[in-house]
Amino acid sequence: MAVETADVVLVRSDPASVPTSITLARQVETKIKQNLFWAAIYNLLAIPFAAGVLYPSLGILLRPEWAALLMSASTLIVTANALLLNRAKITSAQN
Repeated sequence: MAVETADVVLVRSDPASVPTSITLARQVETKIKQNLFWAAIYNLLAIPFAAGVLYPSLGILLRPEWAALLMSASTLIVTANALLLNRAKITSAQN
């Protein structure tokens, strides 16, 4: 019952790992905010461009293949940014 209601569940019986858990949670929250920022910027710029906003004035139209490629690139950037958490420096009380 306690596992379902707890905010943090320790796998080890070492209470000194709580600060490490909090540090990791803060780093994850930072990455979430960064990824939301990049996804929002992409959507604010690319969707109108793909919809043809520049076509009436400049005659520029984004082909569907390029839109799909850009969407894939956006996904790869967000994924790579999330994978940078593997390099996170987390200090524990045991070290």
